[in-house]
Amino acid sequence: MALPASEPGWLPHPTIRLIRAPRLGAVLEQITATRYVTPLKEGGSLPGIVEADDLGTYVLKFRGAGQGVKVLVAEIIVGEIARALGLDVPRMAVVDLRDPIAKYEADEEVQDLLTASIGPNLGIDFLPGSFGYDGSRPPDPDTAADIVWLDAFTANVDRTWTNPNLLIWHGRPWLIDHGAALYFHHRWPSRGPTPEAFASQPYDASTHVLATPAGSLCAAHERNAPLVTDELLRAVTGDVPDGWLEPAPGLDSPDAVRAAYRDHLRARLAAAPAWLPQGDPWT
Repeated sequence: MALPASEPGWLPHPTIRLIRAPRLGAVLEQITATRYVTPLKEGGSLPGIVEADDLGTYVLKFRGAGQGVKVLVAEIIVGEIARALGLDVPRMAVVDLRDPIAKYEADEEVQDLLTASIGPNLGIDFLPGSFGYDGSRPPDPDTAADIVWLDAFTANVDRTWTNPNLLIWHGRPWLIDHGAALYFHHRWPSRGPTPEAFASQPYDASTHVLATPAGSLCAAHERNAPLVTDELLRAVTGDVPDGWLEPAPGLDSPDAVRAAYRDHLRARLAAAPAWLPQGDPWT
């Protein structure tokens, strides 16, 4: 839901965009799904609309989907970094899914997914009346550049015209679907890229959905890099439930996995010249 400038935690800004004060030390709200409404067939992982006990309506990303919980981890970490940078991201919550909901679902595919997802899942605030970005209402150059910068920093390859992953709501772009970012965690640590290798991986912004309206990415880096502090990285990794931080060789506890995410992101931030798109029109 869009928040007015008077809402606690939001600060006025000279542009249309609102800057949100970082939720340092906060954790995502824990709520319970009360009704499964309908699947979103266009989503590759078959997310669904649910109602919850806080009277809210959410797009639910399921832990039992084929892509696994690492997609949910990326959604939280990247989405909450974006929010701290002042970009619009729908509110997220950990939504508990209980067994009776699955029992009354007639579609076998959906029932199987619900059954495999009993427990905590990721809920993303449903934005009624929003519509997918089609280029007809591009954001201002600074906002567009900030979004491209975020995607370059987190290695998010999934904001192209094939999958814009932007919604227009109340005249502003809202960022969704960050599960394709932070690719390093799918094979870590023994077979995945080290923090140093991830840090220097170039980012191709030429196919980004906001490549045309984006202003200077160098200026975007100057605006955003100072906001990605150790404190922020600890906060956003702390938002991830322990059960979604799967152990790996050498990473045998949730805190060790959180530290590995922070190491990769710190290294990437320090190596910006290696991945930040350069040249016209982004200088």
